[in-house]
Amino acid sequence: VLESGADLGVIFDTDVDRAACVDRDGREINRNRLIALASAIVLEKEKGATIVTDSVTSDGLARFINETLGGCHYRYRRGYKNVINEAIRLNREGVNCPLAMETSGHAALRENYFLDDGAYLMTKLIIRAAQMKKQGKCLSDLISGLEEPYEAKEIRLHIQCPDFKAYGSGVIDDLTAWAKKQPGVTLADDNREGVRFSFDPAHGDGWALLRLSVHDPVLPLNIESAKAGGVQQIEDQLSEFFQAYDQLKA
Repeated sequence: VLESGADLGVIFDTDVDRAACVDRDGREINRNRLIALASAIVLEKEKGATIVTDSVTSDGLARFINETLGGCHYRYRRGYKNVINEAIRLNREGVNCPLAMETSGHAALRENYFLDDGAYLMTKLIIRAAQMKKQGKCLSDLISGLEEPYEAKEIRLHIQCPDFKAYGSGVIDDLTAWAKKQPGVTLADDNREGVRFSFDPAHGDGWALLRLSVHDPVLPLNIESAKAGGVQQIEDQLSEFFQAYDQLKA
């Protein structure tokens, strides 16, 4: 994009159900940024609508959708089919939900029959980019208010015992109880997978999510922080908890 002086670059996976893009300044627009951008475009016409995402989206994205865009952010389980099916269910119940999107790049819009169609999403973005260029702007201007984490990390804890689902569920239950007793830690009230909790500025200034993988004997642990060293501070606190579980291996 930078070498050619292009206004936008787009990329797809091989079956074109996932997509991402690069703005004219060479900035990657993927994961939380791409969800924020798609949400900004959709909510221009669907005021106050609900956007369904997977569980690992950032706190900054939630604030952007809820406060900046005036929509309603709804976190659900990992897996693009789970996200899409939940959006379909919400619409059937009368909730205005025009977009279901996972951080992997899967995006499904109600206007396109909730197909996870990367080409459809990129077409909408290209149209909006062309409109904005006439105004002397670029796509990234739509997400200028998005707060992004200073640090982020994913740790995959492998479960060594055969009945990994029961073991993993037990660890999640124990971590939920642990979080309720910790100073500076607050359980999220909008999470629908595993256990998610926030750390105040004195204890890491970020959040963590522990969930059980859909198919594999793994407990993925996602951590984000708004400050330098915050992820390590959060990880250190959680390491004390995980020492009691001899069937977990990072």
